Amino acid sequence: MNEKAPDVLLPEEELPPVGPKTAMVSVIGRPSVGKSTFLNTASGEKISIVSSVPQTTRNAIRGIVNTSLGQLVFIDTPGLHESDKKLNLKLTQIAADQMKESDAILYIIDSTREHGSEEEMIASMVAPYKDKMVIAINKTEDPRAQVSDARAFVQHAFPDFSASKVVEMSAKDDVNVNDVLKALYDLAPEAPHLYPEEFYTDQEVDFRIAEIIRGQAINRLEQELPHAIYVNIQDMKMEKANLLKVRAVLCVERDSQKGIVIGKGASMIKAIRVDSIKECRKIFPYRVDIDLQVKVDKNWRQKDATLNRLLK
Repeated sequence: MNEKAPDVLLPEEELPPVGPKTAMVSVIGRPSVGKSTFLNTASGEKISIVSSVPQTTRNAIRGIVNTSLGQLVFIDTPGLHESDKKLNLKLTQIAADQMKESDAILYIIDSTREHGSEEEMIASMVAPYKDKMVIAINKTEDPRAQVSDARAFVQHAFPDFSASKVVEMSAKDDVNVNDVLKALYDLAPEAPHLYPEEFYTDQEVDFRIAEIIRGQAINRLEQELPHAIYVNIQDMKMEKANLLKVRAVLCVERDSQKGIVIGKGASMIKAIRVDSIKECRKIFPYRVDIDLQVKVDKNWRQKDATLNRLLK
């Protein structure tokens, strides 16, 4: 009769190697809680638009973090808030779909704002996924921060949630961002990496350039028409060895908005173009030249075909 072999504990140096860890991570939160800032800080590169205007992120944007602990592929989802507008409903659906497919969820809470019905709504959305969630209480550097109130909300919304998975951070000042990453790595499964280690995003060049232009426009026109614009890249051509020529159109909803974007003596559209070129040259290993025009796409936010093309 064969006897069961006794369990053998190997010395630490003889333990079999742990496979690489990889996780798709959805970044969830209200508008302007610092999701894009966190993504840019964690990846070390500018991936997503950072603006004081709520809901500037429209697409599920990927940023990639590679460390000795593994690979985290972040999806910066649109800011969630209560609204029945067609654009906002589609943005919320993008976030909901990404949560289902993710290996982990990073739920960011703004410590400078009250936690009312909107925060309750988001907490109820993420509650089914709390076993794969890390909570980051952000903006702790702000004098208005009420960290104890944010922690009280977490305790109220998730009574049995592990305190070890709640991290106080400042994404802006890069404080405790590494602690957030470590908590996410703890949730990451052993799996092959999805991208080469030198990658920090999987965004296509045309999408990145469109987002850079849109970001420059939003940060200049936030009072007039922050959400009434989108950018269409009509043509890109590499000329010579190191010059990418781009033809882009900045689209608005109404004729009256076109004049605002162009500005007096074309000063506004020129500033958007020039600073977009400067931003592109910081990111890409070649020079970028942009021909930027303004056109009207009347009531585009109510057109399903346009929304389906822009929101992916």
